[in-house]
Amino acid sequence: MKQEKTGTRIKVNDNVVVVSGADRGRRGKVLRVSAKTSRVIVEGVNKRNKQLKPGPEQPKGGVASVEFPIDISNVMIFCDKCKKGVRIGIQYKDKARVRVCRKCGKNFD
Repeated sequence: MKQEKTGTRIKVNDNVVVVSGADRGRRGKVLRVSAKTSRVIVEGVNKRNKQLKPGPEQPKGGVASVEFPIDISNVMIFCDKCKKGVRIGIQYKDKARVRVCRKCGKNFD
């Protein structure tokens, strides 16, 4: 049985940069994180056309451009101070767990 990943250091509304794949180098905001499948949906990244069935909102149906999930290992948090994607470290300040940039020490929380 496959072991599940329960925690992730990337949270919703983080600014991330894609480090591998077809959208490499693109930046965007994280819209959704799935820790169970270890995938994230990033705004404006991995867009595909999705066929929509006719329904009450769209009587004729149609085609919509939708962001699809990418693996969490293909994104890094973007540090405004370092101006690039960085790894995240954990520090404890005032008994609180805080995410920081490994290069410059900038706080992400």
